[in-house]
Amino acid sequence: MDTPLLRSPGAVAADEPDSSVAAHYGEPFAEQRALTGGAGLVDRSNRGVVRITGPDRLSWLHSLTTQHLERLAPDTATQALVLSPNGHVEHHLTLVDDGTAVWAHVEPGMAAGLVSFLDSMRFMLRVEAADVSGQFAVLTLKGPRAGDLAPEAAATLRQPFGIDLIVMRDQLETLAAQLTGPRGTGHGATGQGATGQGDSGARLAGMWAFEALRIAAHQPRFGLDTDHRTIPHEVGWIATAVHLDKGCYRGQETVARVHNLGHPPRRLVMLHLDGSADRLPSHGDPVELDGVAVGFVGSAARHFELGPIALALVKRTTPVTADFLAAGIAAAQEVVVSPDEGAKVKVNLRAASRSLRRA
Repeated sequence: MDTPLLRSPGAVAADEPDSSVAAHYGEPFAEQRALTGGAGLVDRSNRGVVRITGPDRLSWLHSLTTQHLERLAPDTATQALVLSPNGHVEHHLTLVDDGTAVWAHVEPGMAAGLVSFLDSMRFMLRVEAADVSGQFAVLTLKGPRAGDLAPEAAATLRQPFGIDLIVMRDQLETLAAQLTGPRGTGHGATGQGATGQGDSGARLAGMWAFEALRIAAHQPRFGLDTDHRTIPHEVGWIATAVHLDKGCYRGQETVARVHNLGHPPRRLVMLHLDGSADRLPSHGDPVELDGVAVGFVGSAARHFELGPIALALVKRTTPVTADFLAAGIAAAQEVVVSPDEGAKVKVNLRAASRSLRRA
């Protein structure tokens, strides 16, 4: 489903998995500045949208996901994971309950699989899950002025990294024109809204800008910065998408074991890439230390201040001071997930042994 915003002036389509939305609208660095200094509007209409209704929806999702959702207050956005029985991440959801339904958005192409899983777990509960990606789409407002511009939407997810709007798909073009024009005029992205300044609306910004800021904020993206073996501790989702004091859910044993007694096998890092290279590493390219592969590159982008950056998963035991080669490009690492992540229960084995002998 290509977006009508690809017809906007200067629009250039992105690569997979975002090929149906714009990479940029002619000035990717200026678009980043709008997202950080003013207000930017990012077309993320390629994301899947799932709507879950019924009086048992929150308690049901609470039992299936990593997040504490049973008493989720209306209009409170959060994140949740669906794990495999072995604790590997299968779905990453950003969701909100509006008082009558839960709205969730997921990575492109993932909504149908999520609904299929949810349907298989319905049993006799009063719930209904539907893939509504054909009717609804995601737009994201980001920047200091984003909150002043956010309109009414089917669902609004206010998060630290931006405001996600779930809107009717057939209203995308009209709503984008209203948000990017001078405030109150409804003019399109070619008007004053393209500057992102003063009393204007938001500036249209593409996925290149959004992804650069996401990477700089150390926020992993499911399917790009993860693989089929990823567990929540490896990428920092313990802090944002996992509740450690809730009832049982699929994969909880792995989460609890790593958190209390062990360490994840890998850890997320941000790479500061050598700016003299005229290319970025691709998803899946090897990260090497002294000629030996120690991980893989997830997503990469050019940041308007930091230069070329990337997220990567590397072996936990890799020294935090080590420099790498990422697809042959020199790269310094910035620690995102500590190698000491997990093992929160500290057992004094010597003291425990003395206690047992006395008993």
